[in-house]
Amino acid sequence: MPLIINALSDLFAMDFDEIIDVRAPAEYAEDHIPGAINLPVLDDAERARVGTIYKQVNPFTARKLGAALVAQNAARHLLETLADRPGGWKPLVYCWRGGQRSGSFAMILAQIGWRVEIISGGYKSWRSLVVDALYNQPFPVPMVVVLDGNTGSAKTEVLNLLPARGVQVLDLEGLASHRGSLFGAMGAQPSQKAFECALAMAIAKLDPTRPVVIEAESSKVGERRLPGPIWKAMVNARRIEILAPPAVRARYLTRAYADIISDPARLVDTINLLRPAHAATVIDHWLALATSGGFEVLAAELMEQHYDPRYDKHRGRMDAAASVISVDSLAQADLGKIADAVAANITATID
Repeated sequence: MPLIINALSDLFAMDFDEIIDVRAPAEYAEDHIPGAINLPVLDDAERARVGTIYKQVNPFTARKLGAALVAQNAARHLLETLADRPGGWKPLVYCWRGGQRSGSFAMILAQIGWRVEIISGGYKSWRSLVVDALYNQPFPVPMVVVLDGNTGSAKTEVLNLLPARGVQVLDLEGLASHRGSLFGAMGAQPSQKAFECALAMAIAKLDPTRPVVIEAESSKVGERRLPGPIWKAMVNARRIEILAPPAVRARYLTRAYADIISDPARLVDTINLLRPAHAATVIDHWLALATSGGFEVLAAELMEQHYDPRYDKHRGRMDAAASVISVDSLAQADLGKIADAVAANITATID
């Protein structure tokens, strides 16, 4: 019988050696069950070809061609990727709806003698669990603490130091592969579906009896939207604010954003994206600072004229007052002390 997954956490307890997604590469790239490898039984072009024949010719001809292509691709996977799998190997296979593609591939694997199972409802059933967890259920951890602070306060680095101090965190920027501002790109972001899948799995691993710390964000991280329940939890959460002088933050930004500083064309292009929000003379001045190497001055002016006012406006929507941790240094060697102070603040609140 196909395996029924009732909750995202079921994945943690599954006794399978490998999860195999047999959908086409484009389907897999958009989103897939965490940890799954892609062994498509129809590639993107083949899937489109079979679909066209199904609609324009007849289902029988389409199924016949599809069967031939599935057999051909399955043989290649057996001779290549799966060539070294042992006799006791136990794979879990899925496709879009747990139908013909996964069923055909699983039948071939079972004939070899492998203990294969397929997911009932396929990826579609998994996706429905993700959507339900993120959009239909309240955020499962009652005590949420938002780590706040203006741009350049080293929030992300401090957040990532907290697990070593016994504090559980939810790293939205890490999951979204973006630092949250126009300057924050870290390569291609995952699709919205892939971001939601990773977010849902991270939330499923949280201990609801312990506080969770989340970095202050807007309702979007880069181009990825936050689900309503988690955004609501963040808006209503208690806040801990890292307060550092502007000069200290500007110095920190030149270190934290060294990747964009070292790419002059990218820096110029990003500054130009701010033109709708600022006068041409201001943008031209910032471009001159960028091209002349005045990075700390540029960072300070971007904070003062662009980011800090927006943070203040955003902060005005939050219900809870903040506990303030004032610092006079954001040097790498001092970030651990800030993390200690954040952890101590949370512990004191619980006690």
